[in-house]
This record gives sequence, structure tokens and C-alpha cells, in this order.
Amino acid sequence: MSELNQIQAMIIDLDGVLWLGDTPLPGVVDLFNLLHRKPIQYILATNNATADPNSVCNRLDMLGVIVEPNRILTSSQASARFLQQQLPQGSLVYTIGELPLRTALTQAGFILTDAADGAQAVVVGLDRQLSWNTITEATLAIQAGAMFIGTNPDVSFPMERGQAPGVGAILAALKAATGVQPTIVGKPEPHLFLQALHRLDTEPKRTLAIGDRLETDILGGQNSGMLTCLVLTGVTKRQDLLDSPIQPDYVFEDLPQLCRVLVGEEP
Repeated sequence: MSELNQIQAMIIDLDGVLWLGDTPLPGVVDLFNLLHRKPIQYILATNNATADPNSVCNRLDMLGVIVEPNRILTSSQASARFLQQQLPQGSLVYTIGELPLRTALTQAGFILTDAADGAQAVVVGLDRQLSWNTITEATLAIQAGAMFIGTNPDVSFPMERGQAPGVGAILAALKAATGVQPTIVGKPEPHLFLQALHRLDTEPKRTLAIGDRLETDILGGQNSGMLTCLVLTGVTKRQDLLDSPIQPDYVFEDLPQLCRVLVGEEP
């Protein structure tokens, strides 16, 4: 565990690491107390396109943890930043997603449209009010040549009752209808992680990516050159590790065990 003692920063996932649905997971307060005491820089980076920085900060505040909004990076924010590098401000964008994604895109200078006509990009996040008409307009825009961007590829996300359909399920429907493969901004692609590293101003090899999902959090951290830590409180279970080609540097049952190792109480 000596490499953990050299860590200067962490990029920490939210769902399945800090909480499940509306339920906080054990060790959240202790983790942040430890980060602030050491101190270790950190970014909370999530594939959840329905999260926004202020709501995440408010949720942590209710647990007694003070985090500034600039320490939060969502796949909505990362997608808006990525699109800024592809299209000029004022471009028409068709969006499947909820308010945080729509807000990130408008703040980045894009004009949102409710119809396929003229859309230069289709950006897809989780939409829990998804309709057939929404899918149809997105399909028509992509067929007409609009860029096809997914905030993340997660086919599901963890809830208290199990796994709910995620953005990847919506992307699969659009891919089936259009034959076009989306460009993914969130994990496991490097875009979100690289934006987080830029904010932290740390070297990847001195940064630890913490997540609950092998195919996104862990693979994305590896793709970005970071050390990786899996906590078994979300999607990935210990038996999933047996046959997976994706192997994290560290595996912990939960945040309390990670904290104990960081303070030297466990080898």
C-alpha cells in the first residue's frame, strides 16, 4: 500500500461510492475529514448527467461535509466543455437530458432546440421523462448528420432497490435506430478525467481514481494513467473481479476500510 502514501490527489465517483440513491454510504464524513486533514486535493467526478454541482454540495452539506462547487465535475459539464472544442458558440443542439445538462450547454453558449431541423449536435444524458417523440427527433437529427454525443455509457445506475436503466440504454436505442456510434465524453473515455486532472494540476501517477464500477471508473482511470481504487459498495461485486480483464490497483469493501488503510490502521 506504499503507493497510497504518495497520493497527492483523488478523483472520486459519487453514485455507489458516496451514496446509493438517496442513502449515504458509511464512511463519507470520515473520508472528507481525512482529505481535508492530510491535505489531499480532490475532485468529485461523476458520470451522472442529472447531478449539478450545487445540489451535490448541498447534499454533502446535509451530512456535515463542506465542499466547494468547483470541486464537482459532472459528465454534463464535461460534455459541454467537449462540445465547445467541436462547435462554435451559438450552434443549435438537440438535447436528451434533464435540467443540469441543459443548463451546462446553455452556459457554454449553445442554443437548445426542441426539433431535429438545424441541430448540429445531439447530446444525450439521462432523461427520466423520456418519450418516443424525444427519441424520434434525436434519431432524425443524427440521421441528418448531427454530431452524436453521449454524456456517459452507463447502461444502468445503482439504486437502493437495484439497477435502473442508464444513459447507455438510451444510447443503445439511438444507435440501433441510426447505425451511428456515439462519442462518449464520460468514463471510461479520458475526457472527463483529463478535465479533472487539469483542475487539480497533479500528475496522473500521483492521483487515485476511486469508483464502484470496473468498466467505467476503473477503466477510465487506467486510460488516463492513474492509480485506481474499487470500492465494493455499488455496481461491481467481488465475484465480478474474477473473470474481468479490468483489474484495479486496490480493492476495498467500503470507504471505512479505505480510510483505515490511508491512516495506517490496516496494512
